[in-house]
Amino acid sequence: MTAQSIDGNALAQQLREGMKAQVERLAAAGCRPGLAVLLVGEDPASQVYVRNKVKACESVGMHSLLERLPATLGEAELLARIDQLNADPAVHGILVQLPLPRHLDADLVIERIAPEKDVDGFHVASAGALMVGRPGFKPCTPYGCMKMLESIGCNPRGKHAVVIGRSNIVGKPMALLLLQASATVTICHSATPNLAEICRQADILVAAVGRPRFVSADMVKPGAVVLDVGINRLADGKLCGDVDFDAVREVAGWITPVPGGVGPMTITMLLQNTLESAERSASALPPPARI
Repeated sequence: MTAQSIDGNALAQQLREGMKAQVERLAAAGCRPGLAVLLVGEDPASQVYVRNKVKACESVGMHSLLERLPATLGEAELLARIDQLNADPAVHGILVQLPLPRHLDADLVIERIAPEKDVDGFHVASAGALMVGRPGFKPCTPYGCMKMLESIGCNPRGKHAVVIGRSNIVGKPMALLLLQASATVTICHSATPNLAEICRQADILVAAVGRPRFVSADMVKPGAVVLDVGINRLADGKLCGDVDFDAVREVAGWITPVPGGVGPMTITMLLQNTLESAERSASALPPPARI
């Protein structure tokens, strides 16, 4: 068996094509969706991510505002700028690129973003809404993973899903989204005993551990869907995921490549969240509940 590849680039492009008409409709009604991106410092990887996000916005006709701020920026100044963007009706989404310089409190900064503009889905109100099943913004990477499952006709209902990783950005919200879709979910992490044995039970296996090629073929159930969230740069400069792609593809039924898998979908769902925020603003719907 050789797994079929889930092409994140193709799916992302398909979804973005559908967004263009929605953006045009909103713009014609006087509400062009707008995303503000704040980049503090000159982290090379962050610069690439930000550039890709801005480019994606422009590709669907959204307005993007990129602010490059010095690494020495004070916390009070950054919070004040977020307050200004919160009050700006032309801005429907605010993204502060992580990681931040060490002197800045990332939690404090993220919590300063108004929940109705938290298109990254990192605010505690967004996390709380996801936990209790209320309307709110889903974190972009798990949201993209769910769209990928949908694209291959994989309904999580009744399936055993195993998530390796417990971060607030991917692991925990991924588990919650799968649980909402009626999967039976197991969350694994560095302290999980018998990890390989548990992974072999998974119909859907999500790897988000940040360790290159951590998931080997003997950890995968034949025919399973394997979603590789990891992106790691090797000593030779090449990128790889948390899954040993070449070996696992001989066991799995479906698998996401790295690059070209989950990554493009993460940015696409950022656009989707921004579009939803603009739709809500245009129709005067109430914002997500503050929890």
